[in-house]
Amino acid sequence: MAISKDLYPSQEDLVYEEEILRNPFSLKLWWRYLISKSESPFKKRFVIYERALKALPGSYKLWHAYLRERLEIVRNLPVTHPQYDSLNNTFERGLVTMHKMPRVWVMYLQTLTTQRLVTRTRRTFDRALCALPVTQHERIWEPYLVFVGLDGVPIETSLRVYRRYLMYDPSHIEEFIEFLVKSCRWQEAAERLAGVLNDDQFYSIKGKNKHKLWMELCEILVHHANEISGLNVDAIIRGGIRKFTDEVGMLWTSLADYYIRKNLLEKARDVYEEGMMKVVTVRDFSVIFDVYSRFEESTVAKKMEMMSSSDEEDEGEGEDEEEEDVRLNFSLSVKELQRKILNGFWLNDDNDVDLRLARLEELMNRRPALANSVLLRQNPHNVEQWHRRVKIFEGDAAKQILTYTEAVRTVDPMKALGKPHTLWVAFAKLYEEHKDLVNTRVILDKAVQVNYKTVDHLASVWCEWAEMELRHKNFKGALELMRRATAVPTVEVRRRVAADGNEPVQMKLHRSLRLWSFYVDLEESLGTLESTRAVYEKILDLRIATPQIILNYAYLLEENKYFEDAFKVYERGVKIFKYPHVKDIWVTYLTKFVKRYGKAKLERARELFEHAVSMAPSEAVRTLYLQYAKLEEDYGLAKRAMKVYEEATKKVPEVQRLEMYEIYISRAAEIFGVPRTREIYEQAIESGLPHKDVKIMCIKFAELERSLGEIDRSRAVYKYASQYADPRSDPEFWNKWHEFEVQHGNEDTYREMLRIKRSVSASYSQTHFILPENMMQKDKIDVEEAKDELKKAGLPEDEMAALERQLMAPMSTTVTSKDGGRKVGFVSAGVIAQSGENAGKPVTVNGEDIELPDESDEDESDGEDNV
Repeated sequence: MAISKDLYPSQEDLVYEEEILRNPFSLKLWWRYLISKSESPFKKRFVIYERALKALPGSYKLWHAYLRERLEIVRNLPVTHPQYDSLNNTFERGLVTMHKMPRVWVMYLQTLTTQRLVTRTRRTFDRALCALPVTQHERIWEPYLVFVGLDGVPIETSLRVYRRYLMYDPSHIEEFIEFLVKSCRWQEAAERLAGVLNDDQFYSIKGKNKHKLWMELCEILVHHANEISGLNVDAIIRGGIRKFTDEVGMLWTSLADYYIRKNLLEKARDVYEEGMMKVVTVRDFSVIFDVYSRFEESTVAKKMEMMSSSDEEDEGEGEDEEEEDVRLNFSLSVKELQRKILNGFWLNDDNDVDLRLARLEELMNRRPALANSVLLRQNPHNVEQWHRRVKIFEGDAAKQILTYTEAVRTVDPMKALGKPHTLWVAFAKLYEEHKDLVNTRVILDKAVQVNYKTVDHLASVWCEWAEMELRHKNFKGALELMRRATAVPTVEVRRRVAADGNEPVQMKLHRSLRLWSFYVDLEESLGTLESTRAVYEKILDLRIATPQIILNYAYLLEENKYFEDAFKVYERGVKIFKYPHVKDIWVTYLTKFVKRYGKAKLERARELFEHAVSMAPSEAVRTLYLQYAKLEEDYGLAKRAMKVYEEATKKVPEVQRLEMYEIYISRAAEIFGVPRTREIYEQAIESGLPHKDVKIMCIKFAELERSLGEIDRSRAVYKYASQYADPRSDPEFWNKWHEFEVQHGNEDTYREMLRIKRSVSASYSQTHFILPENMMQKDKIDVEEAKDELKKAGLPEDEMAALERQLMAPMSTTVTSKDGGRKVGFVSAGVIAQSGENAGKPVTVNGEDIELPDESDEDESDGEDNV
């Protein structure tokens, strides 16, 4: 065969050829030669590769480069091209010496996979696994699994390869299971998945937990029930129900779905019923009930559809066939013969639609009771849920009785959520409503023997029992029940209980206030005065009385004209109780005593009031002092009444002191006249009241003095009160003083008021500096207001102009802190009291001169004497 001249070495190649002739086994020389021919056609490089590999058949570098170039040649060719055969032969020749090189195997196997030569590829994969050591098998298995997962590879081949792979690396069983599911091999997938779940040492490389694997297994078992055998599906799903409590509802429905697919409908119903009876959460119950109801609806719909289609067929056959004896027709099959003979027989009636509808309706009616059962399984000691269950069966007395019986047997009073005695009471009332008093008493008798958690529950049962007897006119029986309930346990019984170490509530029942209150009400209604008093005395002896019981006992004695005995009861009450509980007893006691005796026992009443106010705290003393003062006003001396009022103003809390002074002043004015109230006002102002209360008292005091015609006294009170009134926050005070000056003052007194107002405003200011512009603006506003007011008062225009000039002059006088401690003084008319160093020095009013000359203290005293 002639060789093309293009394949012969060129003039440039002679250097490489000569070196190769001298040393044909040098890889470096061959490699340099190939690099120099990198731009040459592959045919020429092909000859060089073949010559080099013939000289160096064990060179991995040459084989790898050669095979890569051969792969590049066939990359864009169809797999049917002859070049692929040449490539495969080259790989086979290379593997003679390169059979330990995994990279060469991988390149060859990927090429075969691309060519879709299934058998040859599978055998080549097996040859590679046999040739390579186990440590390098992972590099072969990865493309091998990709190959068996391709379309066109027989399933059996793929399964065998995967099983061999699991022998090499069992941790990848999840991939095998996914392949089985994808290949619809449900039997083996379920078995493998069950094996994984039974392996406690299994660790998922895909991050799946046991719960997710369980859900996958259940889904396979349920949705392919007819294709899987050999596995106990019922046991597997029930095991999941016990283990995974958060998916109980879904697992129960899955188990029922399994039996439905197996066409075991009655078994599926049993599973639904069992699931609803065992779940403990409302969510799981709702899941099961919804699926169950849809199942019943679907069976009814399917049955109705089947019946309609069968009726049409029967009508068609009836039209075609004539009446004949089917027993003589030997051409009919056994099945057709049975159908025709048994048609119309009631045992062979397939029309059970009514039964299925009734079953569906019964299921819907049972939903409230089933949901209540779920809640009771969560907590069987929930009393409220038992009451709701009884209400569900309203109208069915037999079921209600069974429910109550189960409830009182199940609920533990010590663990009960709610009031367990209400179950016994409601149980007894059920019999009472049906006129069965014998069983009612039997149930109540059992109820009072139960060891409840609290005494109040047992007392409630006794009271309900007594009320039942009262409803049926058995008054003696009710009283006898109360005597039994309140009887004190004997010493022997106490000793026996103490030996047991667990004291029941029946031992504490005789100290139940609720029971004694009911007992005493019965005695008042049905018994005698002596028996009622005996019950009250027992309550007092047991030291369980309340202030209301004291008041009721005393009121009973008063109704029966035992006044002294009633007062003794009050005395016992005030000794037993402390404040604030004793307040009502004291008020009632003193009111009743005063009403009963009035002036007859005045000294005793005074002693009671003195004792009461001495024992009462300041918050509760006001009412007692008012009663005390009323007593003195009505039956005693007015001076003593004033003394009581004065003492009350010192004892009441600070928030009530102003109100008490107002009452004191009003009573003093009514009894002794208005002038007598001056010293009370002075006392109130100096008593340490809060500033706002002092200001209120001063305003009232000033109004009083003005009503008496003492203008200067009233002005002095306003001056004193001004130190407590900030003009910016309390304009009401300054408006009152302003009105007062407009009515009774002159320009000098008005100017003094404005000066004091600015001084007080400066003293209340948070800063000590006021801008002159602001001062001038404020003064200008004050002057304008003064001009308007004086014009209304009738002051001539020339005097107003002079006053304006005087008021515009800067003033820097401030109110000193000593004014707060200055005592209110009274000066004669026409004299103005000054503040600061000139306080107490009278100044004669002068409308033309604003200078205030100093005068002696004697003039002030003379002025005060002239008032």
